[in-house]
This record gives sequence, C-alpha cells and structure tokens, in this order.
Amino acid sequence: MSCQKAALELNTGSQPGPKSPERTEDVTAFEDYGTGLLENQLSVCDFVKIQKAFESPEPRKIICMSREDFTQKMTEIVGWGTKEEYGELFDKVDVAQDGFINWEKLTSFILLELNKQDERAKATVVPQWKDLEFLPVKHKDNIQKVIFLKSSSHYLTISKEGLLAIWGENLKLQETFPITSDATKLKHLWVTSLVSLENVNKIAVAFTSKEICFYDLLSKEEFACQYKLQGLKGTPICMDYWYDPLDANESILSFGDITGKVQAIAFTAALISLFERPASACEDGEATMTINWAELLSGCHKCCDILEHKLHQGDWVRQVTYNASLDAIISSTTSNTNSVVLAWREKSKKHLHMTSFNIAQGIHAFDYHARLNLIATAGINNKVCLWNPYVVSKPVGVLWGHSASVIAVQFFVERKQLFSFSKDKVLRLWDIQHQLSIQRIACSFPESQDFRCLFHFDEAHGRLFISFNNRLALLAMKSDASKRVKSHEKAVTCVLYNSILKQVISSDTGSTVSFWMIDTGQKIKQFTGCHGNAEISTMALDANETRLLTGSTDGTVKIWDFNGYCHHTLNVGQDGAVDISQILILKKTILVTGWERYDYASWKTIGRAITVFRPQNFNQFFIQPEEWKGGIQHHHDILCAAFLPPQTVVTGSYDGEIVLWNSSTESAHHVLHPDYQRLLKSKLDTKPQKLLSAGRSHSTHPVADQSTMGVRNFEIDTEGKNAVMRLCFLKVRKNTAVTGGANLVSCGGSGYVRFWDIYKKQLLAEFLAHSGAGTIIMSTDKMNRYLTTGDLDGWLKIWNIEEYCLNSSKNKITKAPTLIRSFQPHEDRISSLEMCEPGGQLLIISSSADCSICVTGVCNAPVWIFGQAKHWHIENYLFLPKRDTNLVENDIQKEISLFSKEESCLDPTEHSLLNKKNKDDSTYNVRPSEDINLGIKYKERSTCMKETQKPYYGEVIKKSFSAFRSLSIGVLEELPEVNKPAFLLDPEKYFREEPEEERPQIPEAPSLFETLKAVFDEKNLFPKEILDHERKAKQLCQEKSCEVKKNKK
Repeated sequence: MSCQKAALELNTGSQPGPKSPERTEDVTAFEDYGTGLLENQLSVCDFVKIQKAFESPEPRKIICMSREDFTQKMTEIVGWGTKEEYGELFDKVDVAQDGFINWEKLTSFILLELNKQDERAKATVVPQWKDLEFLPVKHKDNIQKVIFLKSSSHYLTISKEGLLAIWGENLKLQETFPITSDATKLKHLWVTSLVSLENVNKIAVAFTSKEICFYDLLSKEEFACQYKLQGLKGTPICMDYWYDPLDANESILSFGDITGKVQAIAFTAALISLFERPASACEDGEATMTINWAELLSGCHKCCDILEHKLHQGDWVRQVTYNASLDAIISSTTSNTNSVVLAWREKSKKHLHMTSFNIAQGIHAFDYHARLNLIATAGINNKVCLWNPYVVSKPVGVLWGHSASVIAVQFFVERKQLFSFSKDKVLRLWDIQHQLSIQRIACSFPESQDFRCLFHFDEAHGRLFISFNNRLALLAMKSDASKRVKSHEKAVTCVLYNSILKQVISSDTGSTVSFWMIDTGQKIKQFTGCHGNAEISTMALDANETRLLTGSTDGTVKIWDFNGYCHHTLNVGQDGAVDISQILILKKTILVTGWERYDYASWKTIGRAITVFRPQNFNQFFIQPEEWKGGIQHHHDILCAAFLPPQTVVTGSYDGEIVLWNSSTESAHHVLHPDYQRLLKSKLDTKPQKLLSAGRSHSTHPVADQSTMGVRNFEIDTEGKNAVMRLCFLKVRKNTAVTGGANLVSCGGSGYVRFWDIYKKQLLAEFLAHSGAGTIIMSTDKMNRYLTTGDLDGWLKIWNIEEYCLNSSKNKITKAPTLIRSFQPHEDRISSLEMCEPGGQLLIISSSADCSICVTGVCNAPVWIFGQAKHWHIENYLFLPKRDTNLVENDIQKEISLFSKEESCLDPTEHSLLNKKNKDDSTYNVRPSEDINLGIKYKERSTCMKETQKPYYGEVIKKSFSAFRSLSIGVLEELPEVNKPAFLLDPEKYFREEPEEERPQIPEAPSLFETLKAVFDEKNLFPKEILDHERKAKQLCQEKSCEVKKNKK
C-alpha cells in the first residue's frame, strides 16, 4: 500500500484528539472494528509531529526510543492520549520485544494495520447490481456451458443440440455455429460439456457418443475438428482444462463420466501437438485425426500420460477440476459417500493417491479458493460447507440460509466472498471470514418443474451468468465509485466534435444525443428518444458540420439538423434490426457498414455487405438503400471504414482483413491482413489458392511481388485477435507513394496497432499498445502527430507518431513509438475517441461505458468530466504553447479542409437535398429537442458562421474527378493592347523644372506692437479654456506639418 493511500485512510482532521473520521457509507458492525484504537485516531498532523521526534540532527543516524521514552514524548508532542494507550501502541509495534522502536518500525506497523482494515472493508462490501437482463440467445435446448476466452475477451456458450455461440466483449452475439453439420446425427448426439484450450487456441467438446472432439479456432474452415478421441468406456459429462502459465507445453485435460470414473490426460508438448500423428495418417493437415482411448492407455502417444481412478463407484461425476496449488484433481458426485475426492500423483509414480469427503446427501458442485485454502460445497441438504482440504472429518464452517438444495457455488476471489445459488432461484453472497450472508437476490425465472440451471461468474468484468434451460440471464455489477460524475444516464457509445460550433456531441445506449460546450463543459441541449428505445451505435457529421447522422441498432440511420428536426430516415436493415458500426460520408454517396444477414435455417452468416445511399435521390423522407457495385468481399462483420481522397476507401472486418476499394468504381482491388495479402481480380474471384506467407504474424518479410498474389483459404478468426476496430489515414503524409512510409493505421484485437503502406501493400510496423486488454480503439489528430489509444479497462495512451514509420523497410518494425502519457480516465470500456484543436490547443475527448465523457490535454493536463457541477475554462489550465501557424501548416490545413469539403461531403445539389424538408413533412410527427434554448450571442455567432460559409458552395467544381479536381484550369484570354499614358510618352512636358521668375517684393506690414496705441493683457480678454484649446491646436498643427515634411524628404 502506498503512503498516499495510507494518508487518505488516516484521520485528516486538523483538530487534535481522538476524533473519528466522518463516514459517508453504510456502517456495519465490521466497519467499526478497531475505530477506538489509538493508531486509528491519529491524524496526519499527529504523524508529522511523531516523525519530527524521530528525526536526528545528524545525517544517517537512526533515533530509537524505549517504552518509557516513547510514552513520555508522545504525550507531550501529540498533546492528547494517555501513557497507557501509547504504551499499548509501543507493545504492538515492538513485536520482536527488542525494548525499543524507531520510525521505520512504527510506519511499517501502521501500513500493515491499514492493509488489514482494507481487507476487512473489502470483505464486507456488498456489490450493487444492475437489473437482471436476458441475452438474445439462439439456443433451442439447454445451455450446457459458458466460458470466457481471456486472450480475446470473448464468451462462448454451447447448448445441448450442439449450437456454439460467440459473444463479443460487449455481450453482443457475433457468430453461431452448429458444432456438426450432420443433421441426422444431431437427433442422437448431445453435447455434454465444453472447455477452452487457450494455450493452443482450441476448444474441446464432449458428446453423448462417448467421444471428445478438439476443434481448432484458427482453422481455415468453420471450426474444423482436428482430433477426435473415441472409445471411452463412459459418456463424459464434465470437463476441465489447465495449463502451466510458465510452460504452456504442460497442460492437463480432466473429465468425469457417468460410470463414476475420473480420467485425466497430461500433455507434455501441447504447443507442438496434443497427440502424435501416426505414419499412416493422411498427409492433408486439415483431416480429422481419430485417436482411440485404448491407444492412449497403452502408451502409444509419448507426448501425453493417462491418469484415472474409480473411487466414486458408479455415481455420475458432476464436476471435476485440476488445481495447481494442491497439485490434485478434485471431483464430486451427488452420493453421500465419497462426495468429494482429491486425487494426486507423487513424483516418479503413475498411480494416484486419494482422499475423500463424505457429505450427507451429497453435493451438486464445489469451488476452491487457493489463498484461503478452502473448498466450498453446494449441498443437496440446503447447506454450504467450507472444508480444509487436509481435514476430511468435518467442515471448518457451515453457511445456513438457503431453503432449497444448493446447485452452484463460486468464490469471489478478490473480496474473499462466496456466491451460492439454490434450486428455488435464490442467489446469496457470503462473507467468508464471518460466515454470514450479506446479500440475497431472488431471480425472476419462469416457473418450471424440470429445469437445468448453469452458474458462471466472470470476476474480471463483474458479470454473473445464470442460465435457465435455453435462456441466459446476466447480472452485471455496478461500479464501486457510485459518486463518479455521469455525463449520460446510460453507457455512452459515440462522441464527435463540431469544430464550427466548438461543441462536443455524444450519444448513449438509451437513444439520447447531448451537446456540450468544449470550453466550459456546459450542456446546451439534448435530444431524447432519437431512435425510440434502440441504442445509438455510431454517429457522423457531414463535411460542413451542419447535419448529424445517427445509426442505431434498429437498422436505421437518421439525418438531423441541430434544432432536433429529422430530415430523412435511411432504411439500412430493410425493416429489420441490424448492428451499424460506422457511417462514412463521401462526395456522392453515404456508406453504412457493419450489418449482417443470417440464414436462420443453417445458423450461418451468408454475407457482409456495404450499404450505400446516394443523396441525389433523397426526394422522400424514408430512403431505401441502393446496390453497392463491389458486392460482398468480407467474410466477417465490417467494423470500421476510412476514406483517403480522391477515391480510396478501406474497410476492416472482425477476421482482420482490410479491403481496399475504389470509391468511384465501387470495386475492391486488394486485401491486406497481418498474415497474408491477396489481389482481387473481379467480383466473382473467390477461388482458394495457396497462402503466400504462412504462420501467425511472424513473417518479417512482406510479399513484394503483387502480381502473383492469390486468394487464401479463409481462416476463421473466432477469437478476434486480428479484429480491425478502427482505421485512420495519415492524410498529412502525401508523398508516401513516392518516398514510401506508412499512410494507414489500424488497431483492434489483442491490443495491437499496425502501420500500413497501401501503395506497396505492405505491413511496415506492428507494436503492442495495450497488453492483455483485449480489443482497443484509437484516434489521431489532423496533423498526424499524435495517436491516442483506449482499451476495455478505461486506460488511455498517447503516442508521438510524427517521426514514426516514415520510410519503408524490408523488416517489420516492432518497436513502439514514443509514449507521451498513460492514464485511466474511465472505469469501464472506452467506446469512442476524438482529438480536436479548439484555439490551437490539442485536446483528447473520450467516452466510456461508465456513462462519462472526459476531456484532457496531451501532457499531464487535468481530466474534466462533462456534467460535473463546476464548469471549467480550458484556456486557464492548458499550459502547452500554441502551435506556430506558419505558412506551411496553413497550406496543409487549407488542403485538408478543401479535401474534406470536396470529397467527404455532398456537392451543392446533394447538400440542398439533405437540407430541404420533405414535401409531405406535415404527415410526419417529428418530436423536436426538449432543450434547445440557446443564448442570443450564441445564435448570432452560429448564424454568422453559416453565412460566412455560403460563398464556398457556389465555387465547388463538379466535372473533374482527378486528384486536381480542386483546380480550375482554362485557356487564358488575350489582353487588349494598352496605350501608354501621355506622361510616359513626353515626361519632360510633365516633369521638367520651371525656371524661377522674378517676383516683386511685397513690403512687410508693421508689427502689431508698433500699431497699438495702448498695451493690453491677452489673458484678461479671453477665458483660460479658450486659450488652452488654441494652444493645443497650434501645437498639433506644428507636429503634423513636421511629419509631412519628413515624409516628403
């Protein structure tokens, strides 16, 4: 524990004395433990005084105090507390009974006490849950298993009929695969269990046909069966897999069957091969290899050993697992004899040693906590028992409270708590230390006499899954930091920045759009119910930033103005609910990506397409999609897209493929992937050919000969390790076609960022930006100097890419660019990132599933949250120097803005189509914004900005489609002959000097003094104000005459 945290735990009151800190949370009996002790009442000021007492005037000299000295000095220095209390504190600190203590011993004791308090508080914290949610599953029969893939942050569910479902980290269903295609065999074949072999990227599925099949997740086919283990004596109904994180070759697959037998396969070379391929096997690497159980027992496969025991004596083995800390296989049955069996193998011996627990009426399930060294059992007799693995005679604790048999238990490891779920659908949470129930939740499942219930708690993400037959329910934990400021009531999905109005636009899962001022954080307006109750998944602004496009899970895209009026609705999903990942606005088209079509008969996705809308046809309120000429080129969901003027569009999909398109012809011409490349010759060219480079991201030499590129056998990247979540073009790097270097950046699966050269079709650089964080997203500034990445845990990283990957190289770069800043502004998944430069200051805007939107600077700037009570003034906090707007950067900015307005938006006719109202708008009831009151100054500024933009649209060039479409080049007209002026033809006439003529002398007039008959005082004749004014006028006239003379000289 850090000293900073320790200081926060101490009493921070400035008044001395035994004063307890104020409590803001609910107080329990356990939270008040030890609050009356002296060490818990000392404030920070008291500890500063005590520290000074231990300081020595001589350097490197340690002052020690005896018990008598300590009690005497502390009562004098601190000013409160008795000698007896300080004597008790001395005895606690002096554990070794040396008779003296120093400052180091005292601080060590205080930190340990604070740590214990943290553990006690953590164990008694009751988690808060969101509402019970039923996930939209496609399973027709009982769900047999729910597992989580740590490497890719995906969930897998499998049902009795053999349907495997893949869920994303956002718990959206991504894929469904029947585990076998033999429809007739499905009637007699049930799936009983599923485990993930993460170290070798495989899954193992057990069937009632007494076989276990191993499927390769990286196969070229959809879940091809690589190994089939047959000849088992009993039907396996439960399985477990473990591998050594220090040596992934060492792994153990354990399973139990209906005959009471527990068996385990100990692999010794799992990374190379699970089983040895016989010499007579087919040379085709994709063919299924069949292994007979008798072969394994006879020792034919040297890469694995077999362990088994029959202590359960014919009872069904309900659960089995191998635990590394005990180095034992734990199994259980519903019998009251040998209910739980621990089996272990001594070194250099093949047979197992066993010990068993006899539990009345048997148990349904168990779980083991390594740090507490406890086994929890779910008893049929309504009891939850806690056992020491080495004491089999009686449990060390019994948890009472359930009124029906307990069917599942699982430890909350971090908090040292225990979940239990009973047959009457009641969930309880137990405090293990005090053996008390601290929470009870009654789950609302439909009434049923016969049901199968499955229980799985994903502690890393705070998600509790409970299945009821073929239904899957989710209980998600709320964030502990309930006092955190929320920008939206629900999870924020997208954030945009309007540079004209200097506003931040955000959307959430509740179909709400909010507008915020970037310089103060004030909310100025809000649109609610934009798509009913459907989630807004993405948004986009047109190039003029006067129209907002929102895409929703209801399958529509709506076009709004900033007054809350909906001009058009684009029917993307053909009246069906689909997922929209991105909206890309080009000059003459609007592209919508991400939706998919299912063949529900075969549970297969038959295509991923780009939906296109052409604004010149926007003559009605409801707009139907048109045909994209390029057809379908992706084999997985399209997650993102990007555009590079004049006509390059790239799309990225879940399987890691990046497809390059020509936006003018709407045809795809190339595919990029970290492991391969392929050339698309035509729309129908999908014939498989050999891969040019094998392996998984290990090739350091990209393929240079593009003419020989073929089409690969499409691998199914079910884990999404190469999923492309974001694509960004480095538009400032305009000479990469000549000089080489990266001009495209992609990011996504497994936390990797990749830099591509799309002209040479080459992967130039790849580095791990976020380790172990699953998929990431990113954004870059307009000048392509900085790259910001965000992950699923709420962490942001800012990288300097200005000098990164500027030149091409034969070897792939794996070194990361310079990391400027790494911090965690959010507590949950970062959903969207945006970089902007209001007033020349670079800002990063991030939104998250924790319902907040944050804004901060690049280098150690504070983090503000939109919606906080106190408004900010960014210019007072950002100390970064403003960028020098020299001529070169001005030129670059002008060119970028010109491209964005020319390419990424609509031409004048299309713009007018988007802006105009529907002729029959009286028949559509569009609800305006609930809060659109703007200040008078703000309206005037907005109107002024719109007026200043109007002259531009009349100057847009429509005819040219080349890279120089912005230029208007024509034949120069011949100028008429210009006659020289007369002063150039005869300069002497106009500029010669005239001779000075003799002028008659004019006699001087007599002075006023000589003509006056009497002397008078001028001051007495005129007022002082008139005289001062005349004096100043004369002085000003003299100064001007002097300046004129100087200018003439």
